[in-house]
Amino acid sequence: MDRVLHGREAVLHRTGLAARLIGLGGEGLARVPYEHGDDPPVVVFTGGRGMGKTALLKQLRNTYKGATPLALLDCDRIEPPADHGPGWTELTGALAELAVQLAPRVTGARPVQFPRLSLGLVAVASTGWTRDDDERAQRDLQRLGPVLSTVDATKGAAANWVTKVLTKLAARFADAAAPLAGLLAEATVETVLEEVFGKFQQKSESWYGSYRNAGGRGKAGLQQLAADFAQGGRRRHEAEGFLVGALVEDLCQAYRGLTRLGTRRGRPLLLLDNAHGELGRRLVEPVLRARHDGLRDKVVVIAASRVREHEGLRHAHRLRLPETAHRAPAPRGGDVTSGILAVDLVPLSPAQTQAAFDRLDPSGLTPADLARGVHRLTGGRPLGVTLLGQAAAEAPRAARPHLTPGALLDLTVELREDAHPVPVAPALLGALLPQPRLEPFTVLAAAHDEESARLLARTRLHTESRDGDMALLVRDALRAEDWPEGPEHFVADPLLRALLLHRLRFEDADHPRYAVWRAVHETLHRHYGREAAPAAHLPYRLHHELALGRTEEAVTHLRVTFPDPDVVGWLGRLRFIASAPYPREPGAGGPDPRRAVALGRPAPDRPPGARGADAGRDGQGGWDGLGGPDTAPAAPPAALPDGLGAEETALHLSVRRLLHAVWLLTDPLALPDGEVTEKLAHELRQLSGRHLTGNSPLWDAATHWPRDIHAWRRLSLPPGREDGV
Repeated sequence: MDRVLHGREAVLHRTGLAARLIGLGGEGLARVPYEHGDDPPVVVFTGGRGMGKTALLKQLRNTYKGATPLALLDCDRIEPPADHGPGWTELTGALAELAVQLAPRVTGARPVQFPRLSLGLVAVASTGWTRDDDERAQRDLQRLGPVLSTVDATKGAAANWVTKVLTKLAARFADAAAPLAGLLAEATVETVLEEVFGKFQQKSESWYGSYRNAGGRGKAGLQQLAADFAQGGRRRHEAEGFLVGALVEDLCQAYRGLTRLGTRRGRPLLLLDNAHGELGRRLVEPVLRARHDGLRDKVVVIAASRVREHEGLRHAHRLRLPETAHRAPAPRGGDVTSGILAVDLVPLSPAQTQAAFDRLDPSGLTPADLARGVHRLTGGRPLGVTLLGQAAAEAPRAARPHLTPGALLDLTVELREDAHPVPVAPALLGALLPQPRLEPFTVLAAAHDEESARLLARTRLHTESRDGDMALLVRDALRAEDWPEGPEHFVADPLLRALLLHRLRFEDADHPRYAVWRAVHETLHRHYGREAAPAAHLPYRLHHELALGRTEEAVTHLRVTFPDPDVVGWLGRLRFIASAPYPREPGAGGPDPRRAVALGRPAPDRPPGARGADAGRDGQGGWDGLGGPDTAPAAPPAALPDGLGAEETALHLSVRRLLHAVWLLTDPLALPDGEVTEKLAHELRQLSGRHLTGNSPLWDAATHWPRDIHAWRRLSLPPGREDGV
């Protein structure tokens, strides 16, 4: 069953980009005028992991399968055959797979044959054979059987031609005066032409007469091709590029003139996933060069690249996905890669996210803001939206009205009907960051920059750091995956950071100790709190105080510094400190404890054991209202510092409420609360009346921060600034 891909209509609509390239509408497969005439661009969809590139290519395959020849190839998953010889490379394996997928009969046309590609693959396969290894030659020849079957299904699948090839090879081995690679290729090609190819198909050999040094003689071209392939290096790349041309020429030949069953509709379609790697470049570049040199073909190439700023896309014409809905101009320039149209996949909008949730869970039992909260957490990344929406739909009905984005991470989801449900957070993290060792990424997700990441690597990952600077290794791995970078967090993407921090807290399942979580945040707390630390480090230390469930030191600091004239700086420190990850409990139900503190109310009762022992302890062994020890159902309010007068006490309590309100309202794992938002505005207005010189920024914050929260934006600084810096 096809997935509904929200926000991808620009490609999939019956007059969308794919239809205008292929010539067939996605719905009903009606004919659609070609937008680019006989010179279509190579289309490359760009976007990071989870942006829906693979899902989009699969949907295109499902839409056009049976209507036009097509193939879908994952360039990251070309499995080498067992005990293959030097005559096999990733590219030759990919070409064989593409040919087998492209060959089957489609509506109104006979199967596509690949005689030119077959001859070339047979020729280069022979370069790895020796006199003493008949078994390898036999295995390689039999491996090419599916490709040869596109020429003649009966003869290609039979084994007698393999025996005749081996017999002729034995004779050539006995009298080898010429270069061995060329002799083996000649003998192999001769036998294949005689035993598998018909009279008309044998003419395809002449196509290789255009290869270098061939002088128009096809047999000489195949011999030279095999010799170049065996030589390796630049010559091998030239030979492989010519083999790509053979695939394209065979496809074009199928579209010349009339077939027995009539004319073909549309154009053949090559879908290349993960084409940003070396194999993708070697498949696409020969097509681009041929088109740049004036050759025209009928092949539609649609690829996907995880790296937006790929070197091969420097001269590409760029458009955002919505801009391609009706037309997609791709003017060709002087550079070879100007024949590429790079289409940036955009995140889902809030409305598209809501539509996805409504489709997955039509019951409407989840909170009204849940889809919008998931959009804030995921940034509209389609994989995250889909997986969390599915988790919400599969949650117990009684639990759905109380779900939050953080609660969704604690659930399980059924990814396959024939497998047990899997935990959401690890499944999503594994898809977004498929690394063999997640531990370094998990620990360093708590860091803010390379310095703090290096500290954590040295103290918490000393056994991992033997391979080099672990902070730089993780940084480079994230860059290679095209994850964004930012100034406040070593792992800048909110969704990826939230998943890694979820793993940091819950992977060891050591409730209520959370030893790894505590150790990591305590390490950073000590680092930013050392005596020689600059004053600018203090907000970072308080940030980790909150992550450890201790808030009173942050409240005291904000109270003491409140009279300072730099009120915008004070608001910035408040916002940063309150961006700390909340020390959640897995599957904890009921109201968020921060809500009661923000509203100045007693903490709600919680069942024994529902909170961790670190969650509510303040720096002096008291409790700050975030929870209680396992033996207490509710925590008493935090004690006030000694020696405060009436004014200071009122200010301290106001700052405490404000800090908890900002912490709750800006937490991507929680949902905004209308009453707490009103309280936030009230506290800011009250504070503006208390400040002697900086009342204007506080008053502006009371106006604009609630608007930012309602618009699901980051709190703006200065308040009201549109870019929310």
